[in-house]
Amino acid sequence: MAARALAAAAALVLCGAVVTPAPLSVVGQRIFRDGELAPGVPLRGERAGAPSLQGRDAACLQCHRRSGLGMVEGKIVIPPITGRFLFRPGQRITRDSLMHSGATHLLPSPPDRSAYDESTLERAIREGIGADGRPLDYLMPRYDLDDASMQELIGYLSRLSSGRVPGVTGSTLHFATIVTPDADPVARDGMIDVLQQYFAEKNSRYIGESASPLLQGGRPVQARVQRNWQLHVWQLSGAPETWEAQLDQRLRTEPVFAVISGLAGVTWEPVHRFCERQAIPCLLPNVDLPVVAPDDFYPVYFSQGVLLEAQLIAARLAQATSSDAARGRIVQVFRDGDIGAAAAARLREALPHERFVDRTLGHDDGPRQLARALADASARDTVVLWLRAADLAALPAPAHGISAVYVSGLMGGLEHAPLAQAWRSIASMTYPYELPEGRSLRLNYPLGWFRLRKIAVVNERVQVDTYIACSVLLETLASMLDEFVRDYLVERVEVMLDSRIVNGYYTRLGLAPGQRFASKGGYLVRFADP
Repeated sequence: MAARALAAAAALVLCGAVVTPAPLSVVGQRIFRDGELAPGVPLRGERAGAPSLQGRDAACLQCHRRSGLGMVEGKIVIPPITGRFLFRPGQRITRDSLMHSGATHLLPSPPDRSAYDESTLERAIREGIGADGRPLDYLMPRYDLDDASMQELIGYLSRLSSGRVPGVTGSTLHFATIVTPDADPVARDGMIDVLQQYFAEKNSRYIGESASPLLQGGRPVQARVQRNWQLHVWQLSGAPETWEAQLDQRLRTEPVFAVISGLAGVTWEPVHRFCERQAIPCLLPNVDLPVVAPDDFYPVYFSQGVLLEAQLIAARLAQATSSDAARGRIVQVFRDGDIGAAAAARLREALPHERFVDRTLGHDDGPRQLARALADASARDTVVLWLRAADLAALPAPAHGISAVYVSGLMGGLEHAPLAQAWRSIASMTYPYELPEGRSLRLNYPLGWFRLRKIAVVNERVQVDTYIACSVLLETLASMLDEFVRDYLVERVEVMLDSRIVNGYYTRLGLAPGQRFASKGGYLVRFADP
């Protein structure tokens, strides 16, 4: 019965029918993703001449990826192992077709492989013998699975990355951008201007397969089958605890393939949870306080934002020498409910043996309360200011002798932070971007793009990052060879990011498998003059 069901599922796939697949096997998924035969029972894989692999290290996704659509690492090609590829012969893709598509991912390998059936697939998994009777590559482990586990795994592979994908039609790819109610309305309008112009231009350049390709940083990007992009703007309202329900409703009425860009004020966490729960890629939103969840797959961020700034400060303060033994407290100042509170908590976590004093300003507190928060800071103390530009402009004169001061560049406005001369002479600022003189050349392309299209620059960082997010999406989709699978989109973003030249504010963007923060470093800077 199981074999007949697998054959029927494979037949539906092979004949090109668009079907909604049966639910994926829970046991098969656990073997494939987690490397567990049963809860707490590790999968074991053997390779000749190499140590055995166990548990997560032996899981199929380590090489074939979560989508099952494989990957390329140097000269090593890991082929797709989903039912649509396993149960039909390999097909050769010519060099010309790869050049036309702009793709960097090769499907499937070897190109003339015989189709698998259930018995030859079992043999491949257990013995490492391919459908044509030849040994598989030495990288492929051999798994001694019992019959029941084997059936569950093959059933899972048969249905993996198959069926109808929400937000994808024969002519259109649907995308959403999400805006939280506390987002800056000026930045919101600037972001949407960029998205709408980019989508419109992409669609106008692709009219049938003979259309000219859109240039990205001076080079053509073209997919095999062109589809229009349609943008849906999901503006949230009300309290954060209601956002997930709002997003669920929007998704029901406007199915989308992925979320692109987006904008938040203080919190993005409900949006992050929605994307992870609904298995929707959420690519490169404009968020200064992202969610750090190492096991989550679908949200991808530019950087850790203010949390990265806390790491930069912690790294500097951790370089203590014997002469620093007399250092006093670390006095942190931030406003209640703002992103600085999370950054302050991260700094405390990173330096558990330091003495911290947190001074929290209320929503309505003014310069008097700000002065009071700093009144007892001494020369031995380190002051960390997680404050917006308005509060930096209202700072009282620093206490005599204070010399260790750190300021959040993200919150304060980077080089435009309105710090008084007395503070500029003693403060170090976190700067999680390329420095101004270094990035000026990098910004020529996006800013020139805005200028030619008469897009008003109302928030340079948000609009440039939105442009970069759109170009990443375009290049990634072009590399997918029309395999419109949500998991595969995220996996291709991982691969494509570090080959980019135009990265806007960032020196470099790159993701290893499983990483979700593309920019990982930054600077501590001092002002060159008053």
